[in-house]
Amino acid sequence: LHVDRQVSGCSDHEGEQAYNLDGEEMWFADFIKREGVEPQPPFIDHITYVDGTYQGAEANQHVCKSNLDVSRTAMKDFKIED
Repeated sequence: LHVDRQVSGCSDHEGEQAYNLDGEEMWFADFIKREGVEPQPPFIDHITYVDGTYQGAEANQHVCKSNLDVSRTAMKDFKIED
């Protein structure tokens, strides 16, 4: 049994998109270099992600930041109960 995870998140200044298999990072988006990175060790059969994976990660970041803005606007007058 394998555990496959996708991690995606953002803030005002940072973002993350990564794919993991059995606790090992198989791919992540480097938003500074604007490319996908496959940090897999040389002793495994290399898994290559399809063309467009990085572009999809960028699109996910735009959606995440837009959702963040919507949430902030919706909750700006929200009263926190003590």
